[in-house]
Amino acid sequence: MIIGSFVLVQTGFSQTDTTTVFEPSPRNPEKLITRNNDHLLIQLGYAGWANTPDSINTSGLPRTFNIYLMLDFPFKSNPNLSVAIGPGIATDNIFFDKTYVGIKDNTNTLAFRDVSDTNHFKKYKLTTAWLEAPLELRYTADPDNAKRGLKLAIGGKVGTLLSAHTKGKNWQNKDEQSLINYTQKEKSKRFFNTTRFSVMARAGWGNFTLYGNYQINPLFKEGLGPDIKPYSIGLTISGL
Repeated sequence: MIIGSFVLVQTGFSQTDTTTVFEPSPRNPEKLITRNNDHLLIQLGYAGWANTPDSINTSGLPRTFNIYLMLDFPFKSNPNLSVAIGPGIATDNIFFDKTYVGIKDNTNTLAFRDVSDTNHFKKYKLTTAWLEAPLELRYTADPDNAKRGLKLAIGGKVGTLLSAHTKGKNWQNKDEQSLINYTQKEKSKRFFNTTRFSVMARAGWGNFTLYGNYQINPLFKEGLGPDIKPYSIGLTISGL
C-alpha cells in the first residue's frame, strides 16, 4: 500500500517536470530588405589632384560634393554583409592662383598659363561634373538598426563626364587692382577623359562615415595634358 502510494507520487511529479528551451527568433527577411541602410549618400569633402606638376598653381580650398541613391541587397547567409549599387552625381571644384586653364583653346595640349604678370581673374576655378555608378560591399554591425553601430564599405565607381568648365570672377591687373567686376565661364570636354574609374572606401558609425576616393585613370587624355589623378576625402551623411 505504502509502496503503491510512493509510485503514484513519483509518477505525478514526473508528469509535471518539464524543460523549456528558448530559441532566438529568426530575422524577418522582409525587414532586412526594407531596413534603413544608407540608401541615400551625401558626401562633402576635400578634392585634390595627385601628380600635379609644380608649374600648376592651385590655391584655396578645393572641394567636392557627391550625392547617390543606392539599392542595398543584404546577404541571406549573413545579414551583416550587403552589396549596394545605384546612380549619383559627383562634382569637383579646383581653384587656381593667377592661372589660366585653356580648356577652349585650339591647341594640341591643355595649357595652364601663369598670368601673374598680366591682367587676370582674382578668383578662378575648374569644375567637373560626373554621372557615376558606385558599387559597394558593405558591413553593418547592427543590420536590424543601421542608424547605430560600426559601418564599413569598400568598392569602386565608374563615371561619365557630364560637363567641364572654368569660371573666372573679378578682372584685375597684375598689381591686383580691380579693373571690372564680371564673370567669365568657358566650357569644353575636349581635353578630358570622359570616362573615369575610381576606388573608394568608407568607415564610421551610424549615419556618419569618413570616405576616400581615388581615380585610377588620368583626368586628361593621354598626350593632351598632365598625368593628374583626382582624389577626395571627406564626410558621408547617410539615411533612408
